[in-house]
Amino acid sequence: MIDQGLERRSAAATEMPQELRHDVRMLGRLLGQVLAEQGGEDLLADVERLRKAVIAARRGEVSADEITEMVEGWEIERGVQVARAFTCYFHLANLAEEHYRIRTLRERDAEGRVQRESLAQAVHELGHERVTELVEDLELHPVLTAHPTEARRRAVVTAIQRISGQLTEYNTPGRGASERAESERRMLEEIDLLWRTAQLRSTKLDPLDEVRTAMAAFDETLFRMVPQVYRSLDAALDERTGTRPPRARPFIRYGSWIGGDRDGNPNVTARVTRETMQIQSEHVLSALETACSRIGRTLTASAPLAPCSSGLRSALATAVDAYPDVVSELATRSPREPHRQWLLFVATRIAATRRRDLDLAYRSPAELLADLRLAQESLAASAPRQAYGELQHLIWQVETFGFHLAELEVRQHSQVHAAALEELRAGGELSERTEEVLATIRVIGWIQERYGVRACSRYVVSFTRSADDIAAVHELARRALGDRAPVLDVVPLFESGEDLANSPRVLTGMLDIPEVQRRLDDTGRRMEIMLGYSDSAKELGPAAATLRLYEAQEALTAWAAEHDVQLRMFHGRGGALGRGGGPANRAVLAQAPGSVAGRFKVTEQGEVIFARYGHIAIARRHLEQVANAVLMASSPTVGERTAAAAERFRGLAEQVATASEGAYRALTEAPGFPEWFGLVSPLEEIGTLRLGSRPARRGLGAPRSLDDLRAIPWVFAWAQTRVNLPGWYGLGTGLAAVGSLEELRAAYAEWPLFNALLDNAEMSLAKTDRSIAERYLALGGREDFTRRVLEEYDRTRDLVLRVTGHTRLLENRKVLSRAVQLRDPYVDALSHLQLRALRALRTGAPSERERERLSTLLLLSVNGVAAGLQNTG
Repeated sequence: MIDQGLERRSAAATEMPQELRHDVRMLGRLLGQVLAEQGGEDLLADVERLRKAVIAARRGEVSADEITEMVEGWEIERGVQVARAFTCYFHLANLAEEHYRIRTLRERDAEGRVQRESLAQAVHELGHERVTELVEDLELHPVLTAHPTEARRRAVVTAIQRISGQLTEYNTPGRGASERAESERRMLEEIDLLWRTAQLRSTKLDPLDEVRTAMAAFDETLFRMVPQVYRSLDAALDERTGTRPPRARPFIRYGSWIGGDRDGNPNVTARVTRETMQIQSEHVLSALETACSRIGRTLTASAPLAPCSSGLRSALATAVDAYPDVVSELATRSPREPHRQWLLFVATRIAATRRRDLDLAYRSPAELLADLRLAQESLAASAPRQAYGELQHLIWQVETFGFHLAELEVRQHSQVHAAALEELRAGGELSERTEEVLATIRVIGWIQERYGVRACSRYVVSFTRSADDIAAVHELARRALGDRAPVLDVVPLFESGEDLANSPRVLTGMLDIPEVQRRLDDTGRRMEIMLGYSDSAKELGPAAATLRLYEAQEALTAWAAEHDVQLRMFHGRGGALGRGGGPANRAVLAQAPGSVAGRFKVTEQGEVIFARYGHIAIARRHLEQVANAVLMASSPTVGERTAAAAERFRGLAEQVATASEGAYRALTEAPGFPEWFGLVSPLEEIGTLRLGSRPARRGLGAPRSLDDLRAIPWVFAWAQTRVNLPGWYGLGTGLAAVGSLEELRAAYAEWPLFNALLDNAEMSLAKTDRSIAERYLALGGREDFTRRVLEEYDRTRDLVLRVTGHTRLLENRKVLSRAVQLRDPYVDALSHLQLRALRALRTGAPSERERERLSTLLLLSVNGVAAGLQNTG
């Protein structure tokens, strides 16, 4: 089907590895077979006509008007079928690339060399002694969020996973012809089902649906992957890993906003937060029980060959007295195997904890760890490999996930707290919203009583403007529970440019709050603040937001040193580049010196969760890259080099930030811009995609200004138009303001932040298609806006290439360049289908039935473009 022209296009095609080309062609062939079977040869022919036309258009052999005429000539239903075909193709192409990436990771690992950006590489660069010191304070804290940026239905994701399993089977070395034929037959069966599966959600997700979706990442990847990362570090520090006490301490802590983030989402209630923690606990306890049972069943070392310590003998005797039936049965099944008996008993107690059988249950993860370490210490004397192998993995898993899996965080808007306090101070009947605020705090108290303070103590306050916004949460806690108020680490979230500049003043005010003072005393003067990337980028533009965030981090780092506070900065980075996204490891290295200090906390959301945690090999590589970057960024040598570069180019950065912000605001704050944006993009329709449980905008109706619009649909809609404006607009004007190409090139070479800024912009520019974008922009009827956007694109593209020294976009990133170039024509096909629907909806007068079918075509094309570009919001 769609794959046969791949290797004939551009330089990227010649770079396509043979294994990847084979998988793409095979999957495309199978999809073509399904299309012919289900839609007839005429459907396949129409798909091929469009495929060949968009490829020819890239060569200048076919005009865009000719493609428009072709697409306009189809019945709407035919357009829907063609859009589904290209969307399915992108799902399969993405799958093939994921498999190739996994294969490449494994091949590199098999070479036996130290891998770039790995934990072993950090040890090699920094030395064993230095890394051992850094590990003591090392903390990686990814926070999963339910921000609606995953356009695929869960049913589609699971269908793709089944195809993935069959592709793995097909490519397994040593398989016979009949086995491969059976795998191909099963792939065809699953692709047939993918084609028949509705791509669009028919019902809106509720928050607990989002919680259960996140649990799939834990069940399938996170639980098994985390100890592998620790083992990598332990092996890098000492090759005798597995035969001695570990030198790597657990440094990963997962957090979650899913089921806790109620800012602008009325669907997240106190009941939802309570049920979220119960679901999380059920999953982690089930995983721990399974792991402990597995290890216990296999630990068949007999007493003469692995003598039991006196401590373990005493514990077994006590267990017999307390639970004679349970332990006697285990002893009968495992005679003279005390370690096996003990671990199976521990597994029984974990099961009782999950069932809430209080007689047998563990009261805390600390109790469970004590029992596991008792077995480990006993085995260490005579069977060290058994002590520090799989049993150590289980200990690491308990230390990482506890009984709560991820630290559940609550987020609410400061204005909600202010309104609630106003009602409470006035007396009288309370509103439903105020009652909900108090109920949320009571649920936090319940979670802490049942699962411990670590399970839920962070309370993030959106749009923090002053220390009063933090004090308000503590006052609400006292009013909700009095002396039994839960332990709260109230985290200010600074989002706008003004709030970022004022953040040190807010923190100084927080030091006067009694509850904050007590927490500083209890935690060794640790404090957390959050930096919002999405809204700052939407307000200031990508370049100015990046540089202002850096300035804020410098100021906050200096404030922390002055006030003897260990400040952890929580980075609210979105998935897409226009929301502060991009490679996480490069982002760490671009932080202000001293701001990392061995700790990095960051949000991960939507399609990013599936991209990074959909497969254990990719998840492990991702976390190793970020951990490597945290270690390197915490090195004094790296910090000094970065500080020197930042100081040298401070004036240049101010010029870029000021000029780029001016250009960005001149466009986005111009009269009529919000209305124009609504016309040229599928903004309104994206809100009906049912991506998540949270509303797409603040308030009702069409957005009157960008303040009414959330950052996710802002970025998502621009990606659909192939403009990707939030990822680059204003940067060209900012670079032009500097005037010295040599200075810009020096900043790009020497300053990690400036390097990452330009490379991220280059990626956004590469995903922009000027000719397609022009057709979208024309729908708004404002030539002045269209001209301004295209002129800034040309300016930014030209200057980014001149500063980086590249002759074409992504010249130095072959894998990404290949992926973008090979996808572009097929994304063009979907864009033409989307334009047909958008044009008819915006400028025509369709009947109700036509409007419904056009909306379906539009939403299917939105889904497909998101899959093709591999990002949404």
